[in-house]
Amino acid sequence: MAKELSDIGLIGLAVMGQNLALNIADHGFQISVYNRTTEKTDKFVAENPSTPGGLVAAKTLEAFVASLAKPRKAIILVQAGRATDAVIDGLAALFEAGDIIIDGGNALWTDTIRREKALKEKGLRFIGSGVSGGEEGARFGPSLMPGGDKAAFKELEPIWKAVAAKVDRKTGKPLEGAAPGKPVKGGVSCTTYIGENGAGHYVKMVHNGIEYGDMQMICEAYALMQGILGLKPAEMGDIFTKWNKGALDSFLIEITADILKQKDPVTKKPFVDVVLDTAGQKGTGKWTSTNALDMGVPAPTIAEAVFARCISAIKEERVAASKILKGPKAKYKGSKKALVKAIHDALYCSKICSYAQGFQLMREAQKEYNWKLNFGQIAQIWRGGCIIRAAFLQKITEAYARDPKLANLLLDPYFNKMVQKAQANWRKVVALAAECGVPAPTFSSSLAYYDSYRSARLPANLLQAQRDYFGAHTYERVDQKRGKCYHIDWPEKTRPQLEA
Repeated sequence: MAKELSDIGLIGLAVMGQNLALNIADHGFQISVYNRTTEKTDKFVAENPSTPGGLVAAKTLEAFVASLAKPRKAIILVQAGRATDAVIDGLAALFEAGDIIIDGGNALWTDTIRREKALKEKGLRFIGSGVSGGEEGARFGPSLMPGGDKAAFKELEPIWKAVAAKVDRKTGKPLEGAAPGKPVKGGVSCTTYIGENGAGHYVKMVHNGIEYGDMQMICEAYALMQGILGLKPAEMGDIFTKWNKGALDSFLIEITADILKQKDPVTKKPFVDVVLDTAGQKGTGKWTSTNALDMGVPAPTIAEAVFARCISAIKEERVAASKILKGPKAKYKGSKKALVKAIHDALYCSKICSYAQGFQLMREAQKEYNWKLNFGQIAQIWRGGCIIRAAFLQKITEAYARDPKLANLLLDPYFNKMVQKAQANWRKVVALAAECGVPAPTFSSSLAYYDSYRSARLPANLLQAQRDYFGAHTYERVDQKRGKCYHIDWPEKTRPQLEA
């Protein structure tokens, strides 16, 4: 029997909204749903009459608000930006002091900070929660990254913990087997309170930036096996299946294996061969890279992954350029097995660097925004539900358990050992890619990042001398205390003359 009032509400019944609503209802919570088009709301509820918690259709926003138990809790899953602001404004006009608005979209974290502040002035509480895992995750268990009012999250926590993905308490591996009306029981929920105001959406943004890096690195491994070894998609699919049983065990490696083995239903050719080589993007990878530049945090692997999508988009230019620009004719004559192993190692080492950059970025952001982020817990909630879920994240969780103030993942004993063991193969692959003319931007930029980070002295001394020469930007000295600046009076005749 339906309750008089619902435990929570959800606005926005696109696929993600529908799936999250069903997930919530499967866990025994009654949920009211509202969509701008009434027909969609009615159809959705009619098609799902027997969920454990129950779905309640609301035809108007006023009816939606009236259907919620106090303090009211409403999730917004609409297009980020103006559409989200419009829904928030509509709810704010009807909600009462203490009610809670939850934005589950891919919002820019600065928008979340602005919204939280504006709603607080009206006595309303706001949570910006990252939701990762795509449509499947929303339906059967996403990774949830809530930020905002901590007391408000305590109100939401029972629902968020219930619907989040679950991982094994000891191994950290995702618990599988969820089905409609039969959620997974037990395990550890892949959600935790991230921090104040925009912290949740910021961490989700970095997650997406790391996701860009992961996907591009896998594509480079594929390109190297195809371009240098001439392997067929099905052969590479078998290799990725094998990799998924070891250190690279992850959702993205698993689906890559499936994709490479898939036949095109129309032509019966390998499916991957009929897909146009132009990649789309929704902007979160760009946000991550832009923010890294703004804060002066090196994140070259993530940026190169974004640029790789950008260059893929200029298909016509690349086709024209391919008829004019010539590359090397070098051929690999070594062992196929040895090179496949080397590509595996290059992928793993590059992955370490990419995650190191993401966690460094979050470390800097917490200083900028006065957050207190728990990096071990962030790694924990990424172990299940989200797109970057991987066995690898258990190792990051353990690294921050050993040292919560770890400056960089590369300095952790486990990751340091893994890189030392695999870096010869990593270097071999990057060199071979250059020799054979196969682009590997994330592999090579990750290696440059590693070599730069391990260098006690970089050529920036010359760069700063150049800046002092042409712009009197000053320099520091190695034989004096940090912070004191000097300038040389360079010869006027050799300096560029400014126009009058």
